[in-house]
Amino acid sequence: MRELLRETVFGRLVNLTSGGKLFQTEEQLDPSILEKYMTSDASSGSEVFVDGAADVNDGTKIDPEKGKDYKLVDWTQNDQENPRNWSTPKKFFVTFQICLLTTSVYIGSAIYSAGIQGVMLQFGVSEVAALLGLTLFVAGYALGPMIWAPMSEMPYFGRNPIYVGTLFAFVLLQFAVIYAKNFGMLLAFRFITGFVGSPVLATGGATIADMYAPNKQVYGIAVWGIAAVFGPALGPLVGGFAAESKGWTWTIWELLWLSGACLIFLIFFLPETSSGNILYRRTCRYRKLTGADLKCQPEIEAEGMSSNEIVQMTFIRPFSLSFTEPIVFLLNLYIALIYGLLYIWFESFPIVFGGIYRFSGGMQGLAFLGILIGAMVVMPPFFWYVHKYMEPKFNENGDIKPELRLKPAFVGAFFIPVCLFWFGWSGRSSVHWIMPIIGSSFFSMGAFLLFMSVLTYLGDAYPKYVASVYAGNDLVRSSFGAGFPLFAPAMYHKLGVGWASSLLGFLSIVFIPIPFVLYYYGERIRMRSKMARHDL
Repeated sequence: MRELLRETVFGRLVNLTSGGKLFQTEEQLDPSILEKYMTSDASSGSEVFVDGAADVNDGTKIDPEKGKDYKLVDWTQNDQENPRNWSTPKKFFVTFQICLLTTSVYIGSAIYSAGIQGVMLQFGVSEVAALLGLTLFVAGYALGPMIWAPMSEMPYFGRNPIYVGTLFAFVLLQFAVIYAKNFGMLLAFRFITGFVGSPVLATGGATIADMYAPNKQVYGIAVWGIAAVFGPALGPLVGGFAAESKGWTWTIWELLWLSGACLIFLIFFLPETSSGNILYRRTCRYRKLTGADLKCQPEIEAEGMSSNEIVQMTFIRPFSLSFTEPIVFLLNLYIALIYGLLYIWFESFPIVFGGIYRFSGGMQGLAFLGILIGAMVVMPPFFWYVHKYMEPKFNENGDIKPELRLKPAFVGAFFIPVCLFWFGWSGRSSVHWIMPIIGSSFFSMGAFLLFMSVLTYLGDAYPKYVASVYAGNDLVRSSFGAGFPLFAPAMYHKLGVGWASSLLGFLSIVFIPIPFVLYYYGERIRMRSKMARHDL
């Protein structure tokens, strides 16, 4: 427990303010251990190898800068500060915290939708205008990772300060939403809160990858993906009763309480997971204690990046990869469609369960339980498939042919239109209300299988540019999620529930061939790309 608390925001602040007397690091307890972290002297001009740093070096050769005289600090064998070497209970505990953070932020989009009628009454705006509070929040999701994701990859920052710092701003800014003086102020702060709350939505998977070996990462990312489903699905359920009893501002109060509790929990219990940041801070401490010129590989790599390269990585590369790489473009477009369909389809729930089945505002939230159940049902067979068929295909280096990741998408692609057709034509007064709820479960099943297949495939196909690929994916899909709900009311009222849902279903059918095409031809496309990997 002491080791876990020492790496948290709380532990680091206590260590700093106490002058190193509390939550002491290993070298503060025993200065003699410093020597075992030193490798060959770089001044000799020989090639230096640094082994064992997860996501950072892994046997990478370093050419020392000419004229520099420094030693390299690296991981030791079975180093307990390396996140890959943490105990299983500790990894599970940190995974739980990332899931809690994801749900606490992701719930903020859909929880607002439960109070849209209250927003319309208080500010005298139309339903489409009131929906801007939802779409601008999701738009903040889209733009935020363009800044936060690259920052979290820099050894100077790491993940913890960004998670905790932005979550603190997220909690604080909810007061501006609650006490908004006019509609413009409400919309502005909904966008800002979405922006500052977005880091975990793009880098949560990277945090999981910090801790787990490549052949085990999919399990952690799957659990994290379920937490992402819980947020939008729980939002109407949690917010529905509050908006019905206390008004729309109580939905935001609930968001504030949940995210505030999460903030306190993370300050005390979330350790840093970025191996680059942990090794960099270790190097800084050793430099201070020894007076020697010490460096670590993440620091050397960061110093080698020019400001132009940083700008390119942050603002240009996510766009260029998204629109010049055929694999990235097609899969981003497909995931964006699913994300957009999810948010536009959510707007049909009040029409079906409120207008047709006469559910109250609070009871309408219970209709989203089908989505939660679907996500829980699909996870065990997915884990079984990964364990039985995927894990044996990893090679000795922990790599797998990227196209093999796409097989679960073959099933998930068909679940989306099944859900939309089922939901659309069973949502009528002559059919029991349980039928559209059962149909809704297929959406979360399909979305889960598609997201897991696509995101792991992109990570394996573009390992060198994974942060930029994921940031671009988040930008495209959140842009669709932000725009689609705006035409949902008009579409469902003019076409009716059956044909409006069918239109979405036909649209999803058009995209079904994408995972099949990439499974059979993806390797050829990768071999022609300058950005994708060619060794698998």
